[in-house]
Amino acid sequence: MIDLEKLAAVPSPPSFQSAAIERGIADSVAYLGSAAAQRSLERDPYWPKWDSPWWHMLLLHELGEARQIPMRASAAMAVGLERLLHLFPIHPSDAPGADLQRDSACHCALGTMYPVLAACGIDVERTLPWVRPWFVRYQMADGGLNCDNTAYLQTGECPSSMVGTVAPLESMLLGSGGTSEHSGFVGRAASFLIDRALIHGSQSVHNAEERGAAVAWRALTFPRFYFYDVLRGLAVLVRWAETAEQLLPEAAIAIVVTALVERWPDGIVHIERQAHAKSTTILPTSDRSPSPRASASTFSLLDATSRLGEPSEALTRQWTEVRAGLLRLVQAGRLVSSEIG
Repeated sequence: MIDLEKLAAVPSPPSFQSAAIERGIADSVAYLGSAAAQRSLERDPYWPKWDSPWWHMLLLHELGEARQIPMRASAAMAVGLERLLHLFPIHPSDAPGADLQRDSACHCALGTMYPVLAACGIDVERTLPWVRPWFVRYQMADGGLNCDNTAYLQTGECPSSMVGTVAPLESMLLGSGGTSEHSGFVGRAASFLIDRALIHGSQSVHNAEERGAAVAWRALTFPRFYFYDVLRGLAVLVRWAETAEQLLPEAAIAIVVTALVERWPDGIVHIERQAHAKSTTILPTSDRSPSPRASASTFSLLDATSRLGEPSEALTRQWTEVRAGLLRLVQAGRLVSSEIG
């Protein structure tokens, strides 16, 4: 179980930020306010990775700098999302003639951009009223979601995904959660992470690859974008337990908390993985002709914030907040020793 004395003894480091990151923030803010960024958003709100407005905005938000995103960029992003299909195509008849890579969003994409737009001051519930019902609609029987369309065609098993679930859960925890249907989604998604103890991949045949991917989750990554690691999962479970005033089983988080306390005794978290590395992307065209594929490119802020072995102010801040939340749960009697599964 969790050694609460060791947890409480971990110091809370002051904020820190390198000159390279400060320059990168300024570069990204300038780009997002440019005509080039507007043209990119008009062509496609998401592609290409990793150097389109989508990724600049996500990274600024992860750094706590969403307030610097120009309003013209966030407004254009909302317009771009509204242009996409308001459903997740599962059957060919769901969206005949659509380019599923460019015309449809996925769960983790919507889950990551929703908080960014909200932090920019956009009333996302009013501007994109279909997004929260989307998460509820595509939640699977075990509380998870999967951005692989074919996962929903499987029978006899539930091939849900940690990556496809964590960002929608983060989004649905914003604000009051609205209807009981939304709060039901949150409870089921939190139970999904609890049952996985934050570290276990899918036991399904269809999503067997996730069991291999799960090995990497214990290595913390930044930026997250839509990727998963155990600190991100722990943070959303602690937030759920606090905001929804729910009990959090100690057994669901003990392995992760103990490992983080032992790995970062001074409270400063270092980057252990570049989840975005070696990716490819489509290169969207204005005339809707077939989009070629190429290696993904990066930008200065992404390079500055993702250096392996370097201390991460954002991850350090999140770990500090998680420890404080855990200690509040202990004081409230909501970190409980019941078993999971």
